[in-house]
Amino acid sequence: MVVPVVETYAELGRRVLAGPARLGRTRLVAVDGCSGAGKSVFAARLADALAALPGGGRPPVVHTDDLLDGWSDQLTFWPRLEARVLAPLRAGRPGGYQRYSWARRSFLPREVPVPPAPVVLVEGVSAARAVVRPELTLSVLVTAPAALRLARAVARDGPGILPELRRWHAGERAHFDADGTADAVDLVVDGAPAAPHDPDREYVRLRAAGGRWR
Repeated sequence: MVVPVVETYAELGRRVLAGPARLGRTRLVAVDGCSGAGKSVFAARLADALAALPGGGRPPVVHTDDLLDGWSDQLTFWPRLEARVLAPLRAGRPGGYQRYSWARRSFLPREVPVPPAPVVLVEGVSAARAVVRPELTLSVLVTAPAALRLARAVARDGPGILPELRRWHAGERAHFDADGTADAVDLVVDGAPAAPHDPDREYVRLRAAGGRWR
């Protein structure tokens, strides 16, 4: 039986800062989950909490949706993330990437810098995939019911995306089944919690692996 536990972003941020840097000198945090689960909200609130901690500073947040070359690049974008962001950080150098414009269907010319900060967050579908797990200080999977996730996506982007979204959801399911993400991450978080909590300061944990995350 899963017993939801309310925890604070501030305490999680302190644990991240106390954890080992495994990507060069950077503590890499991956926030994974299906579309509409609440990944970007979780990542933003954890980044805010880290910014408020002494010596923390607000970490860069890389959204994998910004690196996709359209809908068909759902999982194959990773070499771009590796070459432009992860490899430079691993070497202690600044990274950077060009953001994809979904309206223009092309990458924008201006580079988004990613400095070699003490903490960097990567948020998006497959962010905690197996290939990067040895270099993660923290991996998080955010979950929510499928019907709610679909409703959130349609409310955000309009019903016109439904054909692509259904294909996207099928790709997500295949990836998570093959990757074993749910069993491998450090934290599983409820992206639609019913438990009373302050959403700006707290999140609801469904499961944790490893003593330091309990």
